[in-house]
Amino acid sequence: MEKWFNIGKIVNTHGIKGEVRVLSRTDFPEERYKKGNTLYLFLPGQTEGIPLVVNSHRTHKSFDLLSFEGYESINDVEKFKGAMLKIPESQQHELEEGEYYFHQIIGCQVKTEDGDSVGIVTEILTPGANDVWVVKDSNGNEYYIPYIEDIVKKVDIDEKIIIIHPMEGLLS
Repeated sequence: MEKWFNIGKIVNTHGIKGEVRVLSRTDFPEERYKKGNTLYLFLPGQTEGIPLVVNSHRTHKSFDLLSFEGYESINDVEKFKGAMLKIPESQQHELEEGEYYFHQIIGCQVKTEDGDSVGIVTEILTPGANDVWVVKDSNGNEYYIPYIEDIVKKVDIDEKIIIIHPMEGLLS
């Protein structure tokens, strides 16, 4: 069964020529929204995606504006409001060493270098210079682990295990 990944949500139409306003959830908008790329539209409540070929892409304020081949007017795209744009796992490209997709990190078990269990990564925050992994232990306590070399020593996405060197105060 194919795995699908959200890359954006259509929040509205834009103008009368078939453009849609997308709240993007991808780190690679230039690549994902390139003219000729195929994206899959998932309307609310549907499990089958509708393939759409990108005709144009531009940014406007904090949104990505897209149009699709064969959808030339606002009437054609009005029904897309609230739909998710997704790509299949096969369209994800290889990342550089030390870079990971969120879905690869969320769910990983975090342990200290001494083998003590810290918890499971439940969320990833992107506040600025580096990502912060939210780790929840079995008692519901949350720890915020910055993804920096001094702390994160090993990431094994196949085994779903992350080894950290907790600096003083990090786990208290």
